[in-house]
Amino acid sequence: MSGTTADKLGESLAQAIFAGEFGPGVRLDEQQLAHRFAVSRTPVREALRQLSMTGLIEIRPRRGAFVSEVSPAQLEELFVAMGELEATCARLSAISMSTTERRRLQAHHENMGVIAQSGEAAAFAEANHAFHTMIYAGAHNAVLAEMTAAMRRRLLPFRRAQFDLEGRPPRSHAEHDTVVQAVVRGDAGGAHAAMLHHVTLVEESFEELIAARAEPLVS
Repeated sequence: MSGTTADKLGESLAQAIFAGEFGPGVRLDEQQLAHRFAVSRTPVREALRQLSMTGLIEIRPRRGAFVSEVSPAQLEELFVAMGELEATCARLSAISMSTTERRRLQAHHENMGVIAQSGEAAAFAEANHAFHTMIYAGAHNAVLAEMTAAMRRRLLPFRRAQFDLEGRPPRSHAEHDTVVQAVVRGDAGGAHAAMLHHVTLVEESFEELIAARAEPLVS
């Protein structure tokens, strides 16, 4: 089964967890999940492995996979670290990006505006992933880019979930606009502040989404 199938299955599982279908501490049975999503156990196993890397679930030797008990304090610490790393990438991008890289970032941002207005959350999430990757690369610091990408993987399910919140893609795009303008004009301080503010609003949007649902993710 393809990696794409496992990726999509991982997203579906994450959404189910955020919706409260699988509460903290619940064991995720591979066979039951395979039956639910009409797939073999191979993509289920891979999806669980991917989610374990984010911390959303925990794989215990000889016991299986369990939904992690993520406290609000732990989640806040992750987002604070994410914000500082991304803000640093944005600051360095404002300093180090080539003229071509700045044009490509601007063009991608403009294309995202169309996607944001379309209401296609999944498409915007994919474009958003590419946007932030361009910021990491634009910092021209391989060590920092690797560290930031690793932190993003840990928070990926949480960051993707925010786009299920009504009206979030257009707001996210507006936040990106401030970042892009600062990067393009070479304003390192402005880029840092704009990205830090953006990641703070990502966290707030996720919290708003969870609060709007019947069952909370954290306990």
